[in-house]
Amino acid sequence: MAAPEVDQAISYIRQIAVRRIPVEIVEENDVHVVELHHVPLGVVGGITPWNFPVLLALWKVAPALITGNTFVLKPTPYTPLTALRFGQIAQSVLPAGVLSVLSGGDQLGPQMTNHPDVAKISFTGSTETGKHVLRSAAGTVKRVTLELGGNDAAIVLPDADYKAIIPQLFWGAFGNQGQWCVGIKRLYIHRSFHADFVAAFVDYAKTVKVGDGLDPEVGLGPVQNKMQFDKLKTFLDDIKANGQKIAFGGDIDETQSGYFFPITVVDNPPENSKIVQEEQFGPIIPIIVYDDIDDAVNRANASIYGLGGSVWGRDTEAAVAVANRVEAGMVWVNEIHTQGVDIPFGGHKQSGIGTEQGHEGRLLFTNPKSVLIKK
Repeated sequence: MAAPEVDQAISYIRQIAVRRIPVEIVEENDVHVVELHHVPLGVVGGITPWNFPVLLALWKVAPALITGNTFVLKPTPYTPLTALRFGQIAQSVLPAGVLSVLSGGDQLGPQMTNHPDVAKISFTGSTETGKHVLRSAAGTVKRVTLELGGNDAAIVLPDADYKAIIPQLFWGAFGNQGQWCVGIKRLYIHRSFHADFVAAFVDYAKTVKVGDGLDPEVGLGPVQNKMQFDKLKTFLDDIKANGQKIAFGGDIDETQSGYFFPITVVDNPPENSKIVQEEQFGPIIPIIVYDDIDDAVNRANASIYGLGGSVWGRDTEAAVAVANRVEAGMVWVNEIHTQGVDIPFGGHKQSGIGTEQGHEGRLLFTNPKSVLIKK
């Protein structure tokens, strides 16, 4: 995942560098002309997570700078080095003071969100931390963009060629050790092929090697930090305590050093279970049976989150109709995790406020300013 992340970051910077927000004439008559400008906010603060420390930082830095702001970047203490290295490289290109990278612990975030000279906070992280950011920013009426947690559902329709899409579904759930906001967190499978799907999914999982991420033969490395590793163990403990069926994995090798968590597949846990209702952010996936499309959509939407989702089926028109009913900011049909510099990305419900990417996301690094000019 490391090389593609850096490659995507380079591509993103090259693309956004040529984007501009033009002055718009919103009204013109015999009396006056009304121009809509989008002016910089000033100092923007960015707080970024550990799962994609290069790309998610540049998703904030690049649009902020291209719209005329200066930027203070605070990477998570779990992955400070890539951001600091980027800041070091950027100093050779940018004027002094345009970009600052500050590494620090938990006390640094509130200092940024409280600071009267910071005009906006762009935060990516958990929903609970996002709530603290929002409360803190309210004191100075800061602009905020919050990209928060998710519990993304993938719905595989009855007509799907389900065996053909198992690799996409597997990596959509387990890529980056399952540590991505828009990873598949819940997998809804029609009852007619549920048993065959689980068997084929497990067979594919058996081909993926877990181990040292520097080994090119390894498909999944360790979980990033102890906090997340311990959180994942609470899901596993709950699954076992409630007698839910583990179709694959589920046993941690306690003799192995490092935060290696086994690929784990849970077969049809109840809808009210912890693994279905909460965001795991790791290599555990529940495969859940549904009987009809309305039931699947209703269960997918029965969440406090609304970040992403996906729908899979041979009949594209029918799949799009289902996707349009999913309550999420980004829904893929027969693909997963395709994103782009001009594609808006933001959460519904408790998955966030505002948008990243796209023209809409770039506008959020500006204040609209109407200029009325009498003729």
